[in-house]
Amino acid sequence: MKRLIYNEMLAWRHQVERKPLLLRGARQVGKTHVIRQLGKTFSQFIEINFEKTPSFAKIFELDLDPARIIREISLAIDQQIEPGHTLLFFDEVQQAPTVITALRYFYEEMPALHVIAAGSLVDFAIEHVGVPVGRISFLHMYPMSFIEFLCAKNSKQLALEIINNKPDHPFSDVIHQKALRLLGEYMAIGGMPQVVRQWISQQDVRACTTLLRDINHAYEQDFSKYANKNEIKYVDFLFKHIPHLICQRFKYSQLSPDFRKRELEPALWLLQKAGIVNPVIHSSGNGIPLGAEADFQKYKLITLDVALNQQILGLDLKDWFIQPEIALINKGNLSESFIGQELLAYSNSSDKSQLYYWHNEKKGSHAEVDYLSTHKQAVIPIEVKSGHGANLQSMRLFLQSHPGSPFGIRFSTHPYSILGNLHSYPLYAVSGSLEDKKRLITFAHSS
Repeated sequence: MKRLIYNEMLAWRHQVERKPLLLRGARQVGKTHVIRQLGKTFSQFIEINFEKTPSFAKIFELDLDPARIIREISLAIDQQIEPGHTLLFFDEVQQAPTVITALRYFYEEMPALHVIAAGSLVDFAIEHVGVPVGRISFLHMYPMSFIEFLCAKNSKQLALEIINNKPDHPFSDVIHQKALRLLGEYMAIGGMPQVVRQWISQQDVRACTTLLRDINHAYEQDFSKYANKNEIKYVDFLFKHIPHLICQRFKYSQLSPDFRKRELEPALWLLQKAGIVNPVIHSSGNGIPLGAEADFQKYKLITLDVALNQQILGLDLKDWFIQPEIALINKGNLSESFIGQELLAYSNSSDKSQLYYWHNEKKGSHAEVDYLSTHKQAVIPIEVKSGHGANLQSMRLFLQSHPGSPFGIRFSTHPYSILGNLHSYPLYAVSGSLEDKKRLITFAHSS
């Protein structure tokens, strides 16, 4: 299955002024697979996994001289590494953090060699050794988006129509219902590549549920790798409770009285760093960048993947296949979380993006806009509505109080439409609402 990020990695491969590449992202989002795909475009592909073969870490202990390191790796694997012809892949580099430091010397002393590093917990390693500023390129990877899911299912034509369609050109009801049905599949299966591959090959919901459970167990097993002994119980507690609280203002008081904020706050930070949880931060939304007016003490949370979330909750998935439109209406928080997941998936992959939302800070007001985005240097409010979503008082209040915002976007089960300054898109059409679609169009055509 081809991934959206692959084209960016291919562009990196052909850059003249190229730096070593560090690919970041949570466990099992497909980092190793996409790098191996890129490796097929080289005469030679060499993969060193520091988790499977920890002895290779000793090569980096003497010094960080690239010539010596390459010579010793070549001797260890009995293969000649040729700059310009070889892709050298260092996987699970969190097991050997010195490798990250060594990347700067590959850039300075051996720039012709293509070097990629990755790791499911690489951000924790970076915290210990730092980042060679200006010496490394970064890409961040997320679970498969809905467009990637469609292309994997050989629905490329529908994907292109969704990407290119404008809100004033609604689909026929036949196409709209087909897209909703496929979205129902995605909501049940999610975007973890291994699960998507299983679904496409066998159409077995039980097998997919087992894989989702296995991935969640793998995340739990990782806790001991980045949390100290006293923190593990708090990380585990949050991991199991946050799926119940997605897309609502997060307060530690909502949780068990047995734990205090000072105990849980560091654990939440660890889950965010591992990529399992993504915060949606409050911003006043008066201008760009949105982070300039962010209040990091006020936030909501979404999990990495909607299907992993549902697996923890133990939800029955059959409604997503039988009555997807009804399921989208009844499971509004999951629909809102899906929109956040999509916004991240289509964001600039050169760094980890931040999501924002808005609420009216006047006392007694409950007005809230689910997400904030940008379009041509303007702030765009986004509401996610169950069903057709007729009540848009919060959206209208935001637009009235932010005259620099030309329009708002509503995602719902309703077809495309434009009414005044309200642009309505179906839930499956986040990709079509983006300002810059070139990357997505290129990907869909090449899939």
